[in-house]
Amino acid sequence: MRLILFLLMPAMLFAGSDPSKKNKKKKKWKLTWSEEFNYNGMPDSGKWTYDTGGHGWGNNELQYYTEASPKNVQVSNGTLKINAIKEEKDGKQYTSARLITRGKAGFTYGKIEIRAKLPPGRGLWPAIWMLGNNINTVDWPECGEIDIMEHVGFEKDSIFGTVHTKSYNHVIGTQKTKKAFIKDPYGSFHVYSIEWTPEKMDFLLDGKVFNHFANEHKTISEWPFDFPFYLVLNIAVGGNLGGMKGLDENVFPATMEVDYVRVYSNQ
Repeated sequence: MRLILFLLMPAMLFAGSDPSKKNKKKKKWKLTWSEEFNYNGMPDSGKWTYDTGGHGWGNNELQYYTEASPKNVQVSNGTLKINAIKEEKDGKQYTSARLITRGKAGFTYGKIEIRAKLPPGRGLWPAIWMLGNNINTVDWPECGEIDIMEHVGFEKDSIFGTVHTKSYNHVIGTQKTKKAFIKDPYGSFHVYSIEWTPEKMDFLLDGKVFNHFANEHKTISEWPFDFPFYLVLNIAVGGNLGGMKGLDENVFPATMEVDYVRVYSNQ
């Protein structure tokens, strides 16, 4: 009897485990693109270019976005500084910068992570976000928009993570958005990120998921996120959202600092 039990025990132990699970290792994130801002001067032109102009940007924004102006953008002491200032240009009373990777780098799926410190002030609208590379072909919102982080100065303790598509966007009130409580967004750096796969998009603040958007497998109108997107970093002034509670003229100059931008893949 003892011999039978001895022979059965290894078989029972093997039957209680799934060999296939042992072979399924969790894929690790692999860094594929980054900007560490470990230099001084203007942003690296091999990685960044600019959106420019003062036409309101579809949101009745008050700023003029300049191109490579040292007043509005510079890299020093290990961080990128984007500065919104009170300065007249082409009929606008404020200038700022909007850095983009369009034409330099596009990303499809992966983990996109930005460590940044935000500017305080009612009427300011700093954002870290993405747009589809095909925006000049299909226009917005068909191209898709991924707002990794948006902050408005009149709501000091919150950030937002949002998805806009043809079916889900703020113009028709169907955007997929959630907000998260943030402690000390102005005095401390925080990590804003998304984890993006063919099946879902998670929005994270300091490593914790606060918004989840699943691929419903309907049409491209709901999920245009299987194509390359480019990054956008900017501070808007006023606008339909940022200026909802007015603008404090005493907030200028206002600076968003970015410590790094990192893109990972686990494919």
